[in-house]
Order: sequence, then structure tokens, then C-alpha cells
Amino acid sequence: MDLKELYDKLKDYMGKEIILKGWIRNHRKQKEFGFIDFSDGTCFKHIQIVYDNTLEDFDEIQKYHIGSTIEVRGIPIKSEGKGQEIEIKAQNIKLLGDCPEDYPIQAKRHSMEFLREQAYLRPRTNLFQATFRIRSIAAMAIHTYFQERGYVYVHSPLITANDGEGAGEMFQVTTLDLEKLSDKKIDYTKDFYGKKVGLTVTGQLEAEAFATAFKKTYTFGPTFRAENSNTKTHASEFWMIEPEISFCDLNELMDIEEDMLKFIVNYVLEHAKDEMEFLDKFVEKGLIDKLTKLVNSKFTRITHEEVITILKNSKQKFEFTPEYGEDIAKEHEKYITEYFNGPVFITNWPKDIKAFYMKLNDDNKTVAAVDLEVPGAGELMGGSQREEDYDKLLNRMKEMKISEKGLEWYLNLRKYGTCVHSGFGMGFERLLIYLTGVENIRDVIPFPRTPGNCDF
Repeated sequence: MDLKELYDKLKDYMGKEIILKGWIRNHRKQKEFGFIDFSDGTCFKHIQIVYDNTLEDFDEIQKYHIGSTIEVRGIPIKSEGKGQEIEIKAQNIKLLGDCPEDYPIQAKRHSMEFLREQAYLRPRTNLFQATFRIRSIAAMAIHTYFQERGYVYVHSPLITANDGEGAGEMFQVTTLDLEKLSDKKIDYTKDFYGKKVGLTVTGQLEAEAFATAFKKTYTFGPTFRAENSNTKTHASEFWMIEPEISFCDLNELMDIEEDMLKFIVNYVLEHAKDEMEFLDKFVEKGLIDKLTKLVNSKFTRITHEEVITILKNSKQKFEFTPEYGEDIAKEHEKYITEYFNGPVFITNWPKDIKAFYMKLNDDNKTVAAVDLEVPGAGELMGGSQREEDYDKLLNRMKEMKISEKGLEWYLNLRKYGTCVHSGFGMGFERLLIYLTGVENIRDVIPFPRTPGNCDF
């Protein structure tokens, strides 16, 4: 049986013989008995296995190392020790898989840097047990939210010829022998796809196509950015949630963003109570209160121009001076969320700092874009009403020197039955940083891909 089943149905199993299979997390040995901290990974809780010298192979059991795999036959009884409600009185402990004494994950505190070097083993630690179970639960929450509301899940391609963001940060995909071509002009007609292609930076454009058929769609999958950034919030491979909704304007989009985020946070608080309590205690004090406050908050809506005015009128000394027509910095995001004491939607951004597909407002200076800023994390989502007018979109592309080649199909979506539509993107790992209190994106991705790092 599993530990989760045992804890879920404890009354049914007390005093009855059970069999558990899992791993030794710690092993304290004494002359006449021993204590094994046991986990099988099915829940965050461990259980203590107690054995004594009445067991036939007592001396052999005492040699079992941390990290070893064991099978335990025993009886759940009320624990006399502190810190646990029950323990298992062992009748037999069988070694299934030994572990040498140089096993890297010993029962002591390890630095985050060391654990990144042991990424294939770090899921065995309490911190990463909590973090990656929450990653799984949050992913389920996202699918549950959209599926229950009639959205169609789109598997957008990972290999594409389109730089959806227009930022030129794509990884190239090729079967050509680049070493032989290092001094020659590359003929992409001889490459696998007959043209230059790369790893996708967004699934948005394809999701828009599906939104014209299914009305409500979303993508949820890996995206890639060849951006040589080594901050705590950047990775070269990360997951994105990107809904696209037909017959939806910017105000309706913000309603959906707020509703979705509250649903996900509440779902995680309900389904990962043990993990959240651990993180609240050991990673970020007040984490549960922070998330509970968000669920009960009313999100403020304010324009970019109004934000800059508030920043300029404040007595705060900023490292970066806020300016109309320009982007805002992390320190500005922090100030605004503190100013309104909660999450803030910032709308109507200057067109020159936003993507080509965003709807141009009547002032011809701003676009119908929105960023969601949350306390303690800054920007969590970015979205917009998409430009549904063919000529305006084409003119915008020309202004920004974005080639029509390869995007004819995207333009045609405005020709063949166009409609008002909107969408947003949320970086899954950014959400996980917010949910867990774990500060570095490298520690909420199982095997992080960052500049200079592609191990495992």
C-alpha cells in the first residue's frame, strides 16, 4: 500500500499489518533498536519505522544506508515520540536496493547551488518534494479551470518558422553540418524543412487560429528563448499558459485573468496543505496569508499613463526614473502593488514597447495591452486585445519591420471571418515562484536550461 492511503484511511489500518515500499531518508541506530525516517513519495508526510533486536536480521538492518530502497512489513501504532501521530512497529524490513555511503543527499542541510548540481536527486529532499508536487497540482488546476469552462486545449508546435514576439531570440533547429558550413553561406533549401526554423517562443499565433474555430482555446507547453540572461527569473526553456478567446475585449480579458489566478491559487491551497505549510515555515514566512489575501482581493485597473503619474508624484527615489512612453522597472512594479495594497492591472501601454499583434487604440499612441502586477512578484501575466483589422495589422508589421513572409496565414485570420479577440500569456515558472516562495526559476523547473547549463 501507499503512505498516502495509510494517512487518508488511518483509522482503518491502525493495529493491522501493512506492507510499505519506499526509501530511507534517515536512519538512527541504537544498541537495541533503531528508527528509520521512511518516505514513498506518494504524499509529503514521512513516517517513522521502529524496529528492535527481536527481529531476526536486526544486525543486518542496522547497516542499511540513507537512500536505500526497502520493503517494510509492520503495524501502525500510536507514537510515543514527539512530532508524529503514528509510527510503524516493524515485523520485517527487507532491503530492495542498496545505497553506498557516498550518496550525495545525506540527512543535513544542502545549499541550493549544490542541489542544482544534483538535480536528478534533489526531488528526494523535502523542499523539492514540496515544490514539484505543487508544480503538478498547479498544472492540474490550470487544465481544470479551462476544461470546466469549455476551452479547447491546443498543442501548438515547438518547431516553427515564426518569431511570434518579433524579438529575434529563437534557437535555431537544423540538420545541416554546421562545422562544415562555418565559412560558407548557408543554403536553407537543403535543410530538413527547406527553410530556416527554430524553437518556438510562443504558442499564441497558433492558438489564435484555433480560437476562430472553437471560440475559447488555450496552450500549455514549453517555449524557448535564446536570451543570454542570468537573472533569477529567466530560463531558456520554460512553460507558458496562453489562452485566446474570440468575442472578448480587454476588459473581459482582465475578468478572465483575475478569475483564473484566484482559482489556481485556491486550488493549490486546498490540494497541497502539507506542502504549503512546510514552505510557509521554512521558505517564505507568511506565504499562505499572502496567497489567501490575493484570493480575496479586488484587482485594481489603471492605465500606464496613470501609473507613471503616480510614480512621478511619489516621494520615492527610484534607481530608474519613470517616464511616459517607456517601460516600468521592477522597483516601479513593487511600488504600485504596495500603493494599491494588492494586485494591479496596468492597461493601455505605449505602442512602441509592445508587440505587433496588439490592437492599436484610437489615440494612435497606445495599444490595448495589459500586464498584471502582483505583490512580491511583479509582472505575472501579459496580454492584449489582438488587432483584428487586416490593414491595421499589416501596417503595424511594416512599421516594426516584421516580414509578412511566413505570416500570411496569420494575416489571413483577419480576412476570413475576423472578430474581436484577446489573449494573455502567463509563465508557469513565474507563477510557481509566487506560489512556493522559492526565489529562483532554476529551483521550480525539474531540470533547468539556462545559459551555459544543459545538464541531465
